[in-house]
Amino acid sequence: MARNKKPLPLLEGVTIEAVAAEGKCLFHWGELVVFVPFCVPGDVCDVQIRRKKHSFAEGEVVHFVEYSKVRAIPFCQHFGVCGGCKWQNLPYEEQLKFKQQQVFDQLTRIGKIELPEFRPILGSVHTQAYRNKLDFGCANKRWLTSEQLKDETMVKDTPAIGFHITGAFDKILPIEKCWLMDDLHNQIRNEVRDYAIEHGLSFFDLRQQVGLLRDVIIRNSASGEWMIIFQFHYDETGGEQEAMGLMRHIADKFPQITSLMYLDNQKCNDTIGDQDILTFKGNDHIYELMEDLKFKVGPKSFYQTNTEQAYHLYSVAREFANLSGHEIVYDLYTGTGTIANFVARKASKVIGIEYVPEAIEDAKINSKINGIDNTLFYAGDMKDILTDGFIAEHGRPDVIITDPPRAGMHPDVVKTILRAAPQRIVYVSCNPATQARDLHDLDIDYRVAAVQPVDMFPHTPHVENVVLLERK
Repeated sequence: MARNKKPLPLLEGVTIEAVAAEGKCLFHWGELVVFVPFCVPGDVCDVQIRRKKHSFAEGEVVHFVEYSKVRAIPFCQHFGVCGGCKWQNLPYEEQLKFKQQQVFDQLTRIGKIELPEFRPILGSVHTQAYRNKLDFGCANKRWLTSEQLKDETMVKDTPAIGFHITGAFDKILPIEKCWLMDDLHNQIRNEVRDYAIEHGLSFFDLRQQVGLLRDVIIRNSASGEWMIIFQFHYDETGGEQEAMGLMRHIADKFPQITSLMYLDNQKCNDTIGDQDILTFKGNDHIYELMEDLKFKVGPKSFYQTNTEQAYHLYSVAREFANLSGHEIVYDLYTGTGTIANFVARKASKVIGIEYVPEAIEDAKINSKINGIDNTLFYAGDMKDILTDGFIAEHGRPDVIITDPPRAGMHPDVVKTILRAAPQRIVYVSCNPATQARDLHDLDIDYRVAAVQPVDMFPHTPHVENVVLLERK
């Protein structure tokens, strides 16, 4: 017979004390730290404990007794349900303070190395419509809030296009208006939804793995181009004819779309790196602009999603590299060669390495269209490509610029960098925690000379950080 669990308490009139990780805030309940989303320091509220562990608990605000003086009014109708912009209720100046503190805390707590005074964080030029890419899931079952579930007039199990809800992988929160991108993307997404419902197109069922309309990726660029990628899932009875009809309608309705692409994804996940992507109309790419450079961005290419802020991020990296024109530079995790081409004119030679072959092909094209002839690009797993033999063949780097994914660098890559012994390392990171871990490993031969946090994602807890390491 199962033991009856003790009901979790409702804590009344607690004061939120500080910002915590992942966009949550915290307060202390006896010996426990309680993490709560969608509130700000100084709020006085009633909190229902939802989960209790030995060293922490998680709660949910059920009533605000008094709002904090440090608070902003959220501008999005989906705030509080959609988990994308958890800090909309925090003034942007306060967001920057906490992001700066986050970088400091992680580099000191995890890195445990000597650090210089940090530069003030570079805030984003725009705090709305700053993204150049959004990915919307499609599902045959929309997410319903607790209030909507109680509403007997609400039609349940209706299809939706929007964002995945944390903890409910098979349900989608329908998005009417998202503020993260130019408003044209809202018009396109909502038109896709309306057409699909009107013409009886099936929406994907993640549990059963059936349904035609699976995912929509929308990208735009500083050059004014728009790319739409439809992920379909053709069933045994077909679906291709219905998919073509949808794309014809969207192409006619939105002439601004310069690259309309699609794929039939029969996998259990939505990743497209291993899929064949076909062009329905226009080009198979768009172009991004940075200074006097053009960058080709294909459907599988990685490009920083905040275009304007990416320029400031890469400008910091170029400044830290301090190139005179005679250096050999290695650009690790080069993507489409953005940083490599951005610094190439101030270097003797730049060698870029990236895992995705299609991105490397774009990197080569980017050098060609910009008249840059001192770059070389290689595709493959970083730890397998960057070896002592590779360095012996291509020359010892004077400067290494590395911009790894959130997991940071593989230990073998760190060891190879130490053996290569460049004079300077510029470490660009989207995760200061893993960056701190790698800095600790590099500390044997390098000292941190400069730290520059950069905010790429307003209203979220995410922060980029650029560190300059100099050989001891």
